[in-house]
Amino acid sequence: MKFVKIFSYLIIFILSAFPLWAQTGPDITGRWEGAIKLPGMELGIVIDFSKDSVGTWKGLIDIPMQGAVDLPLSNIKTENSQIYFEILNIPGSPSFNGAISDNTKSISGDFSQAGATYPLALALKELGQIEQETKSLDEKLISLRLYIDSTLKIWKIPGLAIAIVKDKDIIFSEGFGLRSVKDTIPVTSKTIFAIGSSTKAFTTMAMGMLVDDGKLEWDKPVREYIHDFKMKDDFASERMTPRDLVTHRSGLPRHDLVWYNNQNISRKDLVKRLQFLEPNKDFRTEFQYQNLMFLIAGYLVEYITGKTWEDNVKARIFEPLGMNSSNFSVLESMKSVNFALPYKELDSVVKEIPFRNITVMGPAGSINSNLEDMCQWMLLHLNNGKAYDSQLISAAGLSQMHTPYMAISRPLRYPESSHLAYGLGWFIEMYRGHNRVHHGGNIDGFSALVSLYPNDNMGIVVLTNMDGSPVPGIVSSRAADLLLDLTPVDWSTRMKLEEERAESAKLKETGKEPDRILGTKPSHKLADYSGEYENLGYGNSIIESDGKELIVKYNDFTGKLIHWHYDVFRADIKDFEDQKILFTFSANAKGDIDKISSPLEPLVSEIVFMKKPSGEMRDTKFLAKLAGDYEIGGEIAKFAIKGESILTLSLPGQPLYELEPYKGTEFNIKGLSGFSVEFELDKNGKVSTVLFKQPNGIFTAKKIK
Repeated sequence: MKFVKIFSYLIIFILSAFPLWAQTGPDITGRWEGAIKLPGMELGIVIDFSKDSVGTWKGLIDIPMQGAVDLPLSNIKTENSQIYFEILNIPGSPSFNGAISDNTKSISGDFSQAGATYPLALALKELGQIEQETKSLDEKLISLRLYIDSTLKIWKIPGLAIAIVKDKDIIFSEGFGLRSVKDTIPVTSKTIFAIGSSTKAFTTMAMGMLVDDGKLEWDKPVREYIHDFKMKDDFASERMTPRDLVTHRSGLPRHDLVWYNNQNISRKDLVKRLQFLEPNKDFRTEFQYQNLMFLIAGYLVEYITGKTWEDNVKARIFEPLGMNSSNFSVLESMKSVNFALPYKELDSVVKEIPFRNITVMGPAGSINSNLEDMCQWMLLHLNNGKAYDSQLISAAGLSQMHTPYMAISRPLRYPESSHLAYGLGWFIEMYRGHNRVHHGGNIDGFSALVSLYPNDNMGIVVLTNMDGSPVPGIVSSRAADLLLDLTPVDWSTRMKLEEERAESAKLKETGKEPDRILGTKPSHKLADYSGEYENLGYGNSIIESDGKELIVKYNDFTGKLIHWHYDVFRADIKDFEDQKILFTFSANAKGDIDKISSPLEPLVSEIVFMKKPSGEMRDTKFLAKLAGDYEIGGEIAKFAIKGESILTLSLPGQPLYELEPYKGTEFNIKGLSGFSVEFELDKNGKVSTVLFKQPNGIFTAKKIK
């Protein structure tokens, strides 16, 4: 535990001949707050003393800066003005020996652990003080409610849910606004929202548990677990570790269109596609937010355990915490009795939008939850990895998650916040002098934010059903300001001004189009552009033509291709209304349209899709019609089927050639640039001749059998 680490440098202290005190001292029942004075710092503590039914003293100690909650005290003894107690189950035999003031309002003395001794002072919290604090908290929460109500109106947020945990208690958990606008159904603490990328911390928690089990090492190459793991960068392939996967330092930009809106691909297939994705930075040199790496992290959990990522998270996190309302798919959310609908502001009007199911990318962002469940998640982090009577993850393992590993090279944006870093599934910074560990989440129609303040033993979760909204951050910061007794910062006004400046800049760009040359036309008839195009990393893109316009289909997106100039078309896809994505078609040396290039990932070269031949050209029955012996120049050319889908060519005195499908009945000769063969069919569909197309001419061979 962190508590142990703070004092691990102290030498062993052995108490000798301590008197056997009776329980005859002053009444110390109540809550005591104070600090241990260490060199250069004070370590705040809270102790609750009480008596059991037989009059024996009981005690629990909290150390907020350590994340330690409810550590039991033992051997509590009071006599006259003296007090002594020990802390159970902590190496170094930590103990306290001191005196109680005459008015029973304060305790002072020596705290000892592993041999070293430091002053400790405690003060009793009076009933009046507790009542005043309760009143103050009530006033703060009233202020927060009013602030949330006004903020929802300013930012046009349909619904919001917020919960706050403090000192191991849930002190606030309420819904605001509507989970369904059309049916005017209010948000409650049980309403399920998508939490988006706040899911990432669940993935790192599952990994940390495997580290505790001895089944995973953070700094051991991924390839030692998944032997065929491969990146385009060979060095990254060899050295990528689980820690690298979850700290956004792979060298890859987002490449999100590889997976976004694709319901027909498996996690295993996405892992295989990694080797074809272009990096834009050297491995481990720069922070670049990356969802695919978290997909790999979740797949690694599956690979090691033989169980899905979902099964691991459910069995080891959801169930022990009692997160019974949480799930991994919006399809499951829609089966519940209390779920929020997704909304987006379109042309200044808030509209309901369809749910986006991202189950395939689950480890990066598919969890859906509510306040009741997320409070248990935050308490786990604030209680040193312990839930109820179970240590779900070791304190050391939890500490790894909250430790910065990757600096984020960005200038300071606000004076209230420090430079930002990334731990294992968490962003880490100082907010107005308080350590903040947090992660947001944005997926179609939802925005969320989970914030932990470990040194203050406080956590805040905000869930909304609005697309890409800053409100979770605005409301979370206001709650933190109030609970930490800080003068509130007007984050709403600040964010609104920033939004207005961004909108103003956007309006200045409205009407501006990519460079366009007017009066041009495509080089081919539209039918020539149609076909299936393939990129080994991005998958297949299908172009269809009805003779009047082109249609593009990619993943589960469909849209028109509007002619821009020459062989360049602009995609008009509903999901990308704000983007003017250009598709450039290119022809090969034969004059055939054979590829498309498009800036689907702006931080690397354009993504190139090569036109695929008809699937029929790999069909055994089709190839059987072409196979046979052909006479050319007194020699026999033999065409035969290899396996079930490859046509081969053998000529006297030459090696065996494989033929690669091109189009129709034409095949390129593999390994010979500019050489191909085209089979000619008669009116009955039978092969009569084959044309050998070579740089020095075209030669005809007749089929003889």
